[in-house]
Amino acid sequence: MTGSRSVLASQVTDYPRWFQDVIAKAELAENGPVRGTMVVRPYGYGIWELLQEAMNRRIKATGASNAYFPLLIPESYLQREAEHVEGFSPELAVVTHAGGKQLEEPAVIRPTSETVIGEYLAKWIQSYRDLPLLLNQWANVVRWELRPRLFLRTTEFLWQEGHTAHVSAEDARAYATRILYDVYREVMVDVLAIPVVVGRKTRRERFAGAINTMTLEAMTGDGKALQMGTSHELGQNFARAFDISYLSREGRRELAWTTSWGSSTRMVGGLIMVHGDDNGLRVPPAVAPVQVVVLVVKDEAITAAHAIADDLTAAGVRVTVDARADQPFGRRAVNWELKGVPIRVEVGPRDLAAGTATVVRRLRDSAKSAVNLTDLTSTVGAALDADQAHLLSEATAKQSARITAVSTIDEAIEAAASGWATIPYDAVGEEGEDSLAESGITVRCLQRPDGTLPTEDNEQGLTAYVARSY
Repeated sequence: MTGSRSVLASQVTDYPRWFQDVIAKAELAENGPVRGTMVVRPYGYGIWELLQEAMNRRIKATGASNAYFPLLIPESYLQREAEHVEGFSPELAVVTHAGGKQLEEPAVIRPTSETVIGEYLAKWIQSYRDLPLLLNQWANVVRWELRPRLFLRTTEFLWQEGHTAHVSAEDARAYATRILYDVYREVMVDVLAIPVVVGRKTRRERFAGAINTMTLEAMTGDGKALQMGTSHELGQNFARAFDISYLSREGRRELAWTTSWGSSTRMVGGLIMVHGDDNGLRVPPAVAPVQVVVLVVKDEAITAAHAIADDLTAAGVRVTVDARADQPFGRRAVNWELKGVPIRVEVGPRDLAAGTATVVRRLRDSAKSAVNLTDLTSTVGAALDADQAHLLSEATAKQSARITAVSTIDEAIEAAASGWATIPYDAVGEEGEDSLAESGITVRCLQRPDGTLPTEDNEQGLTAYVARSY
């Protein structure tokens, strides 16, 4: 289809405008009334719900339980962990008046919940028998953004945040790493069809108050990096600040070791930027609110269209019927293409006379084929599975083609103009990070040469992934 190109900016000539156009035309979200806030529309929220279900299922499989903690946090809680409050101070929204009176103590709208959850972990943990304590929360958070962008950086956004306490540093590290791979990476790759680079953040880039931050980085369509999720080892910093302690087997009072980890609606932004094209959104079948739209060409095909939809629904496919035959067919087809619905099944009198329907595969450049009605359900099911795998393969190939191995800071800056660079971190160091920052470039993460995670800040021989980022 060429019609959708007329309503979208080109990715090549104006990528930021293209991103905004896709969000608007695919009816994903709009700006809220307060600067930096976001209204997520039903279609966009449908994607988020499916993502949430996939994530929640995997989180629970690790042994964590869901809970809920207050939106308002006493300001004094944040003051207890100095590095944490310093890191978040510019982003805090603070409530000073309520009920017509000035509050005795200001309340911070949560930017993240380490402090308030730490307060309750200290109450709930008495002995080693209470550990590990594994909690997860689905919530909204507020971080005041100077340069907001829908789904990428908004003042308020939706996310999950996990918080756990353990008997040892080894146990905490193992769990934080398990979340990174068995939950986050699995969702990014298997559900969103987005290849990610998994690594350790440098000291400069780690979470405020953590001793280690592990990250998953995706490459967007314009060659930048997008942080898709993080998992943090907090050491005993928060345990010390909130007295999260336990009685050991030996009868000694010990400080617990804690972790936190989170992923957000930014994942929807990643989906748009990794898979979208000049015709709009392309949604992986696993998170498509509508996997198949049955498009009626003329009124005579309405009954047959609903019968096809019933068969697909019975087979577990998320399907809708577009029977608005009083509207131009081409316009309707373009609108569904903009929304990135994986498959259109077009049904008209001529198709029915031939005993067929036309199957259009959005994720395969809108390739069309006539399919016998008797084979339609099995053909569509196989196409959805194949196209999920195709998206991942396509994105992986694009990512690999835009990663350049370099050996100097200048070469890294040049490579980051259109993609990512890999460079020995020994050739970068903290001084090199300062030089990269002057050009708006950061070290996204560090890996060992074999792709595994470093366990210490001072490991030698590490590879740095360097890029501009959102």
